[in-house]
Amino acid sequence: MSMSVDQEIYFEQKGQLGVILLNRPKALNALTHEMAIALHAKLDDWAADNTVQAVLIKGAGEKAFCAGGDIVKLYNEGKAGGDYPYRFYEDEYKCNAAIKHFPKPYIAFMDGIVMGGGVGVSVHGSHCIATERTLFAMPESGIGLFPDVGGTYFLPRCPGEIGMYLGLTGARLKAADTVYAGVASTYIQSVNLDGLEQSLASMQFSKDPHGDIDQLIAVYAEQTETPPLEKYRAKIDKHFRADSVEGILASLDDAGDEWAAKTAAGLRSKSPTSMKVTCRQIRAGASKTFDDCVKLEWRMVNRIIKGHDFYEGTRAVVIDKDQKPVWSPATLEDVKDEDIDSYFTPLAAGDLNI
Repeated sequence: MSMSVDQEIYFEQKGQLGVILLNRPKALNALTHEMAIALHAKLDDWAADNTVQAVLIKGAGEKAFCAGGDIVKLYNEGKAGGDYPYRFYEDEYKCNAAIKHFPKPYIAFMDGIVMGGGVGVSVHGSHCIATERTLFAMPESGIGLFPDVGGTYFLPRCPGEIGMYLGLTGARLKAADTVYAGVASTYIQSVNLDGLEQSLASMQFSKDPHGDIDQLIAVYAEQTETPPLEKYRAKIDKHFRADSVEGILASLDDAGDEWAAKTAAGLRSKSPTSMKVTCRQIRAGASKTFDDCVKLEWRMVNRIIKGHDFYEGTRAVVIDKDQKPVWSPATLEDVKDEDIDSYFTPLAAGDLNI
């Protein structure tokens, strides 16, 4: 077994299977800059290695697959004006693209919390497995960020307006909903993951490794319960089809039911800038390639790092935990269209080179 990055990420080959273990259980396996770089480098190695036919990624401990990026360090370094946030996001996004373009099966055990950066190292793979412990969310708009790590690509491709709903509200999904939303491909009980991993490790792959894995996963797969999202699907599609945050809120306010009122109140607690950026981002991503979506996110995150709300949101939710962010601008009305345009315009230094 090879160890690297202070053993925060382990790589191991078992038979023809490359295994990645995110190994920061006390930090809910949050992704550091070094982990993202190491993962990308190993994927490049394994892509070219004929003895590796498939890759599995999983998280250590009982609680999380990966709860996100190392937000506290991003906050501290960004506040101090250092270049760390730029280096972190650049390498994280390149890693996400490497997963999306990985030529072999990439299986993610989404067993536990999967949020933010954890979504980026799982959902772009070929096989994403939810368990009864899965808790998925893209909560970025609540900390003045936007649903990045490829959210521009996968959220608009969720059924109906579920992607817009998830991106704006940061709603938390359990197993059945992650499968319903197309975020996970299969549901398998947590207790059966070890058996699946052993089967993968002992498998002699054919000329069609993706097909081999489809067949094996089908042996372990189970039906989920009825997804709660299904019950709200008509409302989500009705209210979240508007092309502006104001339009979505007006539709929710008009509805007058308890779910709509609660959803609207949740939206109004988030960064107005993040909400508008996210809405535009998800609509734009519907017609873009994956790589163009990531390039757009790179433009956006460069502006976020220089802005106000990411630091204020992180302070309120993660650092001080007072849950009382003071957003600037404070209201949707105060966020001008040209302010939002500026997040999407080309960077002087050019686009991210994927």
